[in-house]
Amino acid sequence: YLDPPFNSNRDYNAFFTSPKGGESHAQITAFEDTWHWGSQAETEYADLLKNPDAGQLGETLMPALRSFLGENDMMAYLTMMASRLVEMHRVLKDTGSLYLHCDPTASHYLKIVLDGAFGPTSFKNEIVWKRTSSHSDSINKFSRIHDVIFFYSKSNKPIWNKIFIDYDDEYKKRFKYKDDKGYFTDGDLSAKGLSGGGYEYEYKGISGYWRCPVETMERLDKENRLYYTKNNGIRIKRYLEELPGVLCGDVWTDIFPINSQSQERLGYPTQKPAALLERIIRASSNPGDVVLDPF
Repeated sequence: YLDPPFNSNRDYNAFFTSPKGGESHAQITAFEDTWHWGSQAETEYADLLKNPDAGQLGETLMPALRSFLGENDMMAYLTMMASRLVEMHRVLKDTGSLYLHCDPTASHYLKIVLDGAFGPTSFKNEIVWKRTSSHSDSINKFSRIHDVIFFYSKSNKPIWNKIFIDYDDEYKKRFKYKDDKGYFTDGDLSAKGLSGGGYEYEYKGISGYWRCPVETMERLDKENRLYYTKNNGIRIKRYLEELPGVLCGDVWTDIFPINSQSQERLGYPTQKPAALLERIIRASSNPGDVVLDPF
């Protein structure tokens, strides 16, 4: 996971609190988020083109970007990122993945550089993280409220653990019944209309065409999993706490940024919430694996 400076042409000042938690007058510039084309960028660009690990990124892609962009701040930034992405690809295990956190300032160029370093087929997702609420600091355009996280894998068999998130309040309203096991909603046990067919029998005086054989119906009844409706029907109980949640998609609106009241807040200007890193680490690694933060 890398959260590099975004080439946003601003200085980020870090404020620090005293050991007792009070305000401190100490302030430093955390980093100057600005790149300029000069001798250092030229040297790094030349080294990248000579690097045998850079492949097509060094041979064709970066020269094409330089031809298009010219020798400016953006090209200096992309050169810095490209040389580091080549090294990250080199040291990454075959089962490993890379998550690059950026914003729309350079995300479109960074994706091309990532395609060059990892290969286009290694692209998995462009994750959109809603990092703030809408605000009125934009003139003649929509408010910028999201960051981008590019997800690439080194091989076609990366470590992958499905991530589930909690249901929203509107969905939870469906679980309107309650017994000694908790809140539940009722699910269909009828096999009418199913292409695979079902089982026709009578259970406790209720005839139907069921999805399960009578043995399964008896077991569900012993486990108190059957819900008898007022219309002389039988349905299955589905408990809220037993469901895994909603499978996580590529738009993340449930992880909130660090604000001035957050207990996580350290004063670093671009600090990211622990929950964001936890989700990424849980998805693409297992306990005991090595995680690299190159920035």
